Parts: sequence; structure tokens; C-alpha cells
Amino acid sequence: MLRAAIKAGCDAVYFGIQGLNMRAAAHNFELKEVKKIVSFCHQHKAKAYCAVNVIIYEKELKLLDKILPTLKQAKVDAVICWDFAVISLCEKLKLPIHLSTQASLSNSQAINSLHSKFRQIERVILARECSLEDIQEIKQKTKLEIEIFVQGARCISYSGRCFLSQELFNKSANRGECLQPCRREYKVMDEENKEMILDNNFIMSAKDLCALPLLPKIVELGVDCLKIEGRNRGADYVYIVVSAYREALEAIKKNKFNEQLVNKLTERLKTVYNKEFTTGFLVDYPHHQRCDVYGSKAATEKVILGKISNFYNKKGVAEFKVESAGFKLGDKLAFIGPTTGYHEEIIYEIHNSRGKTGQVKKGETIAVQLSSKVRENDKVYLIKKRE
Repeated sequence: MLRAAIKAGCDAVYFGIQGLNMRAAAHNFELKEVKKIVSFCHQHKAKAYCAVNVIIYEKELKLLDKILPTLKQAKVDAVICWDFAVISLCEKLKLPIHLSTQASLSNSQAINSLHSKFRQIERVILARECSLEDIQEIKQKTKLEIEIFVQGARCISYSGRCFLSQELFNKSANRGECLQPCRREYKVMDEENKEMILDNNFIMSAKDLCALPLLPKIVELGVDCLKIEGRNRGADYVYIVVSAYREALEAIKKNKFNEQLVNKLTERLKTVYNKEFTTGFLVDYPHHQRCDVYGSKAATEKVILGKISNFYNKKGVAEFKVESAGFKLGDKLAFIGPTTGYHEEIIYEIHNSRGKTGQVKKGETIAVQLSSKVRENDKVYLIKKRE
């Protein structure tokens, strides 16, 4: 996922360390890997931000004393946080601070008050409830960098500070353990056990944020950073979403951002995990902007085909055994691996044991011509329309 983000053209990556970030169930990096992560990002001219953004308990203060100096030593570009224990230690270590959206900061007075006390604060990631007008005024009245979310899941609770998962399953969202019970279908009943009939029983499942159509206005407001949710997504999601926003930003620079481009990029965003799109609070209060199904509405799905057994550099040819569904010329394949990150390509040349072929079946070992390098053991997927 990290490699996919870099390959897609991001300027910075935010990542978590096992134990103290808001994605406890994700495959987080370990503390010993931080130096390697930061070095990799810097080699590719991207900044590295570490999220230490959970509520910190008393017993974890010693762990904090171990983590933050390690981040300092690794030359991490900033720490994303909001607990005052983390903020205070960052201040002491002179580690740059990005105030997390978990701090629910939505006005300039609160921001300036915190900055007057903690001078290491460089950036504020605003509460997702801020409108474009709020963002403009906050930017004008503060001297700090402003970051906003532009793409990803929205929590039904204010700034994601929810207690529903804790109440139902003893898994706290504020500790990165949320089981997302809000996305389930619920029946509304009164005290006599009579059910209320609703047109949509997913009463707490918000549509995903997509600010792509608003990008020119956001750029005009002087927003310093656009944040894409991606730490618990697949490499395909990370690559496709980041590359779409990169293309949009480059189009704005060249004065080529138009409705046609928005439509094209939105269709691309729809191919990966989503619960339909909304502009959230940026334009208007999002009344009733709820999803109407459980899970993703992605227009495409990945079907595992197999693993790369060989890649021939000189010829740019990948070899693998088709272990599940077959595919044909003109189909799109995706290749995902720890070094490759994410690569997708329409296949125009296939070889089997008998030579060139237009279609392959399960059990065949085949070779395909590619425009980019992939690696042994990379997983191969067929990208197809969701039925």
C-alpha cells in the first residue's frame, strides 16, 4: 500500500505503528521498521507522517517514551496526534505536530489557542464537519497549515469520535478497534415492539466523502494538504484513488479541469471500494446522505488468478499458472506485491505452451507481455465488472 501510494504520485504518506493508531486491526508497521519507511518515502521525494492518534492510557506512557524518540531519530516529518501526552512529548522533543481530526478542531480561536501553547504545531487536520466557508475563514485567521479530508469513509458520529462499537462489542473506535456496527441494517422498534417502516434501514451508514468536484475551489482557498483515507484499504484502492486526485490536481494547474474530467475520474473512483459518494459537510449539511446497502458499491471486483512464478526483465514478460477463473485478450489484470505495490494493465498478448492464444483456462501456465516490472510471488487478479 505504501509503494502503491508513492507510485500513484502522493506528496506524503501517513502510517501507523502497531498499538497506538486508529487502525488497530490493520497490518501496521512495527517500530523497528520506521527508519526504513521514512527513508523509502524520502528517497521518492515524499514526506512521512506517523499517526499516534489514539487516546493514551496511563500504562502506555512508557511505550510513548519509546516510540516518539524513535520517530525523532528516524527523521519522521511530523506526528499526527491529539492526546496532550503525545503533544507535550513532541513539544519536548521538537517533533513537528499535525493536530489530528480526532481533536475536532473547527474554529480559528481554538486552533490559535493551542498554537500559542504548543509551538511545534505546524498543521491542523480540520474536523470533517467544516464547510468550505469555515475552511476559508480558518485559513485566513490562523498561521498554520490546513489539511482536510477529501476522499474516504465518513463516520456518522462527530469527527469519528464514536462509542457505538465500544458499547456493543467492547471495541473502542477511539482506540482504533471499531467494528463498524453503524454500517449494519437496523430495525427501529417502539416500546411495544412495533417496528417503524423506513425506506432505508441503514440509518447510521453514511455515504463516502468525495470532494473531487470541489477541488478547484479547495485549491483556491489555500488548503495546504488533501487527505485520502487509505490505511485500511487494499493497494488497488490506494493506487486508483491517489492517481485520480493527482490527475485532477495536475489538470487544475494546467487549467484543464472540467466536467468531462470530473466524470471520468469519478467513474474510476467507483471501480474500487465505496458506499456511494457525497461532498459531506463541505457544501451543505448532509441530511439523509446514507448508504442503502451493506458493504461496497464498487463497480468492479478482483478475482484471484494466481501468483507470478517468473518475470523476464529483458522481454518484460510475466509467467504464472492460472489457478482459478480464466481470462482473455483485452481483459485487465492487476499485480499486487510488497515491492511492486500495485500495477494494472490491459493484456494484449498471451502465450501458452502452444504459442500465442486469445483465451486461457484454469490450470494453464501462461506468459503475458507487460509494460512494467512485476515480481515473483506477486498476486495476479482479473479486474471485472461486478455482477
